[in-house]
Amino acid sequence: MSEKTTFDPKYIKGSEIRSKGRAVRPKDAATLIIVRRDQKTPKILMGKRSDGHKFMPGKFVFPGGKVDVGDGRIIPPHDLHPAVMKRLTKGCTETKARALALAAIRETFEETGLVLGEPDTPTLKTKSPHWAEFLKYDVNPRLDTLHLIARAITPPYRNRRFDARFFMGDADLIQGDVHEAPEGSGELLGIHWVTLKDAQDLELPNITRMVLLEVERRLKEGHAPEDEGPFVHFKHGKAMQDRV
Repeated sequence: MSEKTTFDPKYIKGSEIRSKGRAVRPKDAATLIIVRRDQKTPKILMGKRSDGHKFMPGKFVFPGGKVDVGDGRIIPPHDLHPAVMKRLTKGCTETKARALALAAIRETFEETGLVLGEPDTPTLKTKSPHWAEFLKYDVNPRLDTLHLIARAITPPYRNRRFDARFFMGDADLIQGDVHEAPEGSGELLGIHWVTLKDAQDLELPNITRMVLLEVERRLKEGHAPEDEGPFVHFKHGKAMQDRV
């Protein structure tokens, strides 16, 4: 993947680019790629960001969003796989690593209405209003089956920046019926399951295209919790790709 293909300012609207001043510090965020395998061809869940959004308006993305304070205050019965935890904690605490994975599940719920987890353990207690809504279903978030497949930090020339970790999980974790077009909260529009081939034809952010290639590779070759994925970030204004 070339630097130009990944992050080229010409693909970004002028209102999104910083013309002066110090770069905005990126906020921690998490995304969840849900894979549905109940048909011959695997499908993933995607939705379109409203044209009114200031960050990536009109683009198709995976569900996800910023880490909330409440994400760091609960510990689910089934924690991250040790290998995933080890990879996530390169540069952060276990509490933050766990919060990132929990944010991916919570934001997916808020944007799509889908509850991912397990109903067979005592429901967690929390004062977080975000998690209280999720836990009304008597389902606990389950982290042990999530794979960390990529990480990306928004370019420094953007007005809004995120340090996003991309998790991948199976649709089998969804409690209740799996609808072809889940009803979202309005944050994502046109939420539906698409094949990887069809996803590539959508209006996508450049980083999402890269993550789709990683998903495709893992679905073809298989993967384990310790398998590294791409990490796109910037150094002295230039795009770099390492492994995470």
